[in-house]
Amino acid sequence: MGKRHEKFCGKREKECFAGSLRDELTAARVSAVGTNEIGTVSTRRNLLKGAGALAAAAAAHVTVTRASAQGIQDTKGKPVTDELNIIDWHCHHVPARFELTALSMAPPSQRARWEAIARKLRDEDLLVKDMRDGVLGARVINIPANLIADANGVVAYDTIMAINDHVAGLVARHKGQLYGLGSIDAYDGDRAAREAERAIRDLGLRGLFVDCARGDLLIDAPQARPTLEVASRLGVPVFVHPVAPQPLTKQMAPYGVVGTLFARGTINSAALIALLEGGVFSQLPGLRVVVTAHAIGGLAMAVGLSSQSRAAPAALDLLRRHVFIDTQLIHPSLIKVSAELLGSDRVMAGSDWPIVDDGPIRSRLTDAMQRAELTDDEQRAIAAGNCLRLLGIG
Repeated sequence: MGKRHEKFCGKREKECFAGSLRDELTAARVSAVGTNEIGTVSTRRNLLKGAGALAAAAAAHVTVTRASAQGIQDTKGKPVTDELNIIDWHCHHVPARFELTALSMAPPSQRARWEAIARKLRDEDLLVKDMRDGVLGARVINIPANLIADANGVVAYDTIMAINDHVAGLVARHKGQLYGLGSIDAYDGDRAAREAERAIRDLGLRGLFVDCARGDLLIDAPQARPTLEVASRLGVPVFVHPVAPQPLTKQMAPYGVVGTLFARGTINSAALIALLEGGVFSQLPGLRVVVTAHAIGGLAMAVGLSSQSRAAPAALDLLRRHVFIDTQLIHPSLIKVSAELLGSDRVMAGSDWPIVDDGPIRSRLTDAMQRAELTDDEQRAIAAGNCLRLLGIG
């Protein structure tokens, strides 16, 4: 592998991730061998199952602030020293002007949860509170079109434009605290590409935010290629975000949050493999994508089966050149495996605020990385340096 690909761990254990991730990843990966083609819908369904098994097994310019010298208090009211400056890559906001259809379409078992999430998503003051309190350096924000989409996952083009105008306004009001991504309906072909270019060139947003799938289409679909080409040409990252695939989401709904996130991780994994095996990385050398930690199953499969990849023998190099992954769920084993597979320079702090994780992440992320015995430079890179570099800041 050349240089060592760093080891990472992160945060206190979550209930849905008890046991040995490494053992489960190994067992799941063996069961997934045999999936060699992704060109047809039926084979993609097999891919979802294999990547889903792995996902279930998982279920620089940065400063070290001396907060005590500035009178900053941590969340327990005690002075903090030598705290990492953290940029949270994975943050959502949906202002009240946009109807949150995710709330109205939530299953009864999750309605109360989504009502609480909705209140937080709409609160601009809450969005910047952690920066004011000194427990977070900045947030990278997006307005997920999928959360305000109709039953078919579609949002009107004018609404997409309004979303990006709003994000640009938020960034201007909270300069240095918020960095914005432009939300794009990537499956809208050339029109989507025009809006992607407007979001970056005219509005000054730092990257693009897209759904990883739409119906039977994955992000490697021809309809999405114009948007990816814009990102590659302009040198901005694309956050390939999970969606709720059907019928898997409905099948997993009885199992609560873990079941729902399993479905989302499965489709995010499938999208990652589609980008590699569908030739997108090979054809767009400037493309950089970010997936969530829910896609760890797809990443493990892509690496473990790299010798059988359509992109072999360049598959591993393509992954490490084109892919970043966040620390969503902030679990020690997930961060460690991500770093070992991609390298420490490809892992970024990200919490899925306020949907999956709505509290300050500094202490948990720091504890996770320290438990992984990371060097100071490795911790700083994951905390903020990699994100700032990807966004072209500093």
